[in-house]
Amino acid sequence: MTPNNVLPSQVATQLTNFKGQNALQVKGPTDGEKTMALLKDIDFHNGVIEVSIAGQPMDQAGQAARGFVGVAFRTSTDISKTEIFYLRPTNGRAEEQLRRNHATQYISIPGYPWEKLREETPGKYEAYADMEPGEWIKVKIEVNDEKAKLYLNESSQPTLIVNDLKQGKDLRGSIGLWVGPGTLGHFKDLKLVKAD
Repeated sequence: MTPNNVLPSQVATQLTNFKGQNALQVKGPTDGEKTMALLKDIDFHNGVIEVSIAGQPMDQAGQAARGFVGVAFRTSTDISKTEIFYLRPTNGRAEEQLRRNHATQYISIPGYPWEKLREETPGKYEAYADMEPGEWIKVKIEVNDEKAKLYLNESSQPTLIVNDLKQGKDLRGSIGLWVGPGTLGHFKDLKLVKAD
């Protein structure tokens, strides 16, 4: 992955060396919703996405920053529709259990931000996972029609299971390297296996 392979949306990208590894750096804005580097020339529906990611709050980020970093999939070219799994690395080892419970998250654009999902179905679209900000985390996402599973660090069991992807089973599109507000994200070793 290089800046030439992606279309940045509300983010800045550059090649860098992070913790001894060549990576694509994606720097998030202070706010925004369509904040990702969208991979060019990808048409993805079902299959498996693997990538190593690291996220941390930027120095100037506010206290609510969590190092939000993740992967968008089935993303339309204009990013008007997408499904997203993301991590909140600073929550992984927080001293408050409730924060720990919010370490991983599923959201969907349009219409399903984390606030709505948490209010209407508490705990259904987020889960705990051990992680630290600024450390590499291996992510695997399995997508099959209306279902998706998030695996971390080569675990045989998923951390988070979504059985009702909000944009429907027929959506297809690209893959996005997603970061949230005030986040410095790094991505490497992307692998994509399409099932159809």
